Amino acid sequence: MRAFIIRPFGTKAGIDFDTIEAELIAPALTRLGLEGGTTGEVIEAGNIREDMFELLLVSDVVVADISIDNPNAYYELGVRHALREKRTFLIRAAGMTSDVPFDLRTDRYLAYDPAAPGKALEALCAGLKATLASERQDSPVFRLLPELREQARSRFLPLPREFREEVTYAAKCRLRGKLALLGQEARGALWESEGLRLVGCQLVDAKAFEAAAVVFEALHTLEPLDAEVNLRLGTIYQRLGSLPKSEEALQRVIAHPEASATDRAEASSLIGRNLKTAWRDAWKALPAESRRARALRSPLLMRSYEAYSSGFTANLNHFYSGLNALAMLTIVLELIEALPDTWIDLFADTEEAHRKTLELEGQARSLGGAVELAIAASRKRIAASGAVDPWVNVSWADWLFLTAKRPAPVARAYEDALAGQPDFFADSVRGQLRLFQELDLLAEKVERVLEVLAPASPSAAGAVAGRTMLFTGHQVDLPGRKEPRFPPEKEPLARAAIEEAVRREAARGTGLAGLAGAASGGDILFHEVCAALSIPTKLYLALPPEQYVAESVAPAGADWIRRFWAIVQRQQDAPVLADTKDLPGWLQHRQAYSIWQRNNLWMLNEALVGGAANLTVLALWNGKQGDGPGGTADMIAIAQARGAETHVLDTNVIFRP
Repeated sequence: MRAFIIRPFGTKAGIDFDTIEAELIAPALTRLGLEGGTTGEVIEAGNIREDMFELLLVSDVVVADISIDNPNAYYELGVRHALREKRTFLIRAAGMTSDVPFDLRTDRYLAYDPAAPGKALEALCAGLKATLASERQDSPVFRLLPELREQARSRFLPLPREFREEVTYAAKCRLRGKLALLGQEARGALWESEGLRLVGCQLVDAKAFEAAAVVFEALHTLEPLDAEVNLRLGTIYQRLGSLPKSEEALQRVIAHPEASATDRAEASSLIGRNLKTAWRDAWKALPAESRRARALRSPLLMRSYEAYSSGFTANLNHFYSGLNALAMLTIVLELIEALPDTWIDLFADTEEAHRKTLELEGQARSLGGAVELAIAASRKRIAASGAVDPWVNVSWADWLFLTAKRPAPVARAYEDALAGQPDFFADSVRGQLRLFQELDLLAEKVERVLEVLAPASPSAAGAVAGRTMLFTGHQVDLPGRKEPRFPPEKEPLARAAIEEAVRREAARGTGLAGLAGAASGGDILFHEVCAALSIPTKLYLALPPEQYVAESVAPAGADWIRRFWAIVQRQQDAPVLADTKDLPGWLQHRQAYSIWQRNNLWMLNEALVGGAANLTVLALWNGKQGDGPGGTADMIAIAQARGAETHVLDTNVIFRP
């Protein structure tokens, strides 16, 4: 998260404001993990006033020192109050004789001792923490003009062209780990929120839900009430099997007083989907003869229907929620017809059960008619615009499936809707039909529709995730290195330690694969050990092979060069991160960052895309810190925070004389 400091510069009225920042404000920001400073940090680049406006707009919190009558400080504070409704924190030196301006006299501020500003550090940290967590307006402009609305930060945060191009290329090539890396690298930039949004949406489209959760949670920290963010999190956590987290995100949308009707409808619909998932989980593992009774008795069935119905009521154009409500209600009525005694047992007497059945049948007729009109209106709008939306045509076929008496027109509607469309459309229909198959409902229509669907694509069946080993570690020491890390004569010991670790991972089961760079030392040893054990590896290169070998292999000697090219020859399709060592201009916000650190984080994100539970990081490492972003210590910390296993092959022990 980003902070901005409004303050006078230098010493004025006996107060050294540079010291106030150094001993009070900056330590508080650091302790809370906030980045940022004053306009002094950007004075060399461009128009300082434009930079100031941008920083006042995008900063998550502003600390304003109003100790003295400083026109620049008051001007910046006024701009902030006009742009942002909350999270502006005022501080003031104690003992000042001059009054603050009339417009600020009713505002609260933190007093500090200008002779010993550090004494107020704890109070400032607590105040900033509370401010960040609060949704209370502190801008007098917004408080006095209750109809005034903040402008979305996205309107003022254009993404760098090169960043957008990298995201587009990674998405097109389905480089899911590269997308996750770009999301990680966007952190801390002025345009961070919109960079995360772009990357997160692409990760969802690529079905990299674990990586998408990390990106959207970071964006949620910046935009806690953003409807799109919370709707995305609702979907992501549902796909990851964490229904409570999904529910929490979706309820934030419903509870927001300014949420649109469309957003409320979508959130309610997604809650209905979660309830349907929980309902289905309660009976799908039972024997076929027991499923229908358990399904009908479960209160989750009606709760799912009601949630979908609530979404459709919020927005009658949101036919997706209405269609799903109709599907759940159809299941209820079909189960009632098949299991009348089970249904009656849910009520005090037969009459009550009958009244409820009649009520539900009436709701089904009304709902079916409303959904028909909503889909028909959408099809008409799309046709008038000249566009094509296959999902609307599939939805029309879905409506026919639920309402038509004869199977033939239903099958024909699906055939027309799916003609010329990618396989995943048919896979989606097949997934919807599976619920009716499992409960043996509408069997004749299900059978006829399945006959016209294309065969299931291989991805639809779902692949069993294998286990990945990510290797990282020291290069072999070059001649003259002052502090040895990996002396060349210790190569046999390193190889033995790596082989022992790889064999241990291989003993856990099938589907094991390795992932590493190819620098002289541990990387090459890892590839060679895996090849000897018939374990496939994937090579990742920071630079094209000719440049990479010159930078990371050749200094160690001819034998390492030969071994490098042997690995490259086996993996001629090895992905390459960049064409040159120079980082793209949009990465200027990341200090002390190099192509090598970027390459390490790229490999880590590629490995994590398969799921942290399926990853083991092996590190040939002496345990020393200080290698910065993307170094071994950083990689291990990130992997552990995500829940991956890490095993350090401690060179202090392995290489012990």
